[in-house]
Amino acid sequence: MKEKTAVHVNGYLGLLCAIIIGLLSLWLIFIGINGKMPFFLTLGGILLVIVVLFSTSLTIIQPNEAKVLTFFGNYIGTIRDAGLFMTIPFTNKETVSLRVCNFNSQILKVNDSKGNPVEIAAVIVYKVVDTAKALFSVDDYEQFVQIQSESAVRHVASEYPYDSFEDQDAITLRGNPTEVSERLTAELQERLDVAGVKIIETRLTHLAYATEIASAMLQKQQSSAILSARKIIVEGAVSITEDAIDRLNKEAGLNLTDDQRLQIINNIMVAIISERGTQPVINTGTQN
Repeated sequence: MKEKTAVHVNGYLGLLCAIIIGLLSLWLIFIGINGKMPFFLTLGGILLVIVVLFSTSLTIIQPNEAKVLTFFGNYIGTIRDAGLFMTIPFTNKETVSLRVCNFNSQILKVNDSKGNPVEIAAVIVYKVVDTAKALFSVDDYEQFVQIQSESAVRHVASEYPYDSFEDQDAITLRGNPTEVSERLTAELQERLDVAGVKIIETRLTHLAYATEIASAMLQKQQSSAILSARKIIVEGAVSITEDAIDRLNKEAGLNLTDDQRLQIINNIMVAIISERGTQPVINTGTQN
């Protein structure tokens, strides 16, 4: 099933022609009755029936709407233009909206690629681009969009982890919303082509760990953040220590032994890495 354009003419022109032919048919009927002329009476009656039939085929189409025409069960075409039109008589005209629509899915509980239960929801922005497919290829295209959207959200959510603490370059649901939305759009478009629907945009509107593991995963995230911060502090402390020893050797001309170097390194590292402020100890010399 594929959309095609139905036969139609300008409704105002068709209405004007119908009025003129209608007046002509009444005049012929009047002459036929008064002059006892069966031919004019029959011709006038036929023209009047034709006018009535084509007058019933007038249809009004609103902007961003389409009329799908069927003639005794056969699809004969679609009218997309807005305005007043005259088309084939005895056709059933069903309205299909061409406006952009939103569908906000429910919050779904699914397992990510690592098996962690997460809660996820998305908003789907779509529009009908093929009215024939929308009406005749699926039972109810709006319900079809809703069911397929939720199914696609579940499938895409199971392909990615919620977060990755080991591989920082991995695509995750939390860290790469744009990539996940693009993957969801492609998945949905493939599913909804049969219904003549075009996906304009998809966005995640809700993403969180399920209640039963939210507390544990929060602690895991906090631990990961602390470890990352510690790593940066240690790298900075090592750099500062190396720079301090090099300057002591070059500028002060101190020749430090290995034990002295280790003691300086230990003191600087403890002073920088310690979470609490260090207390200085003053060396007053050795006691004889």
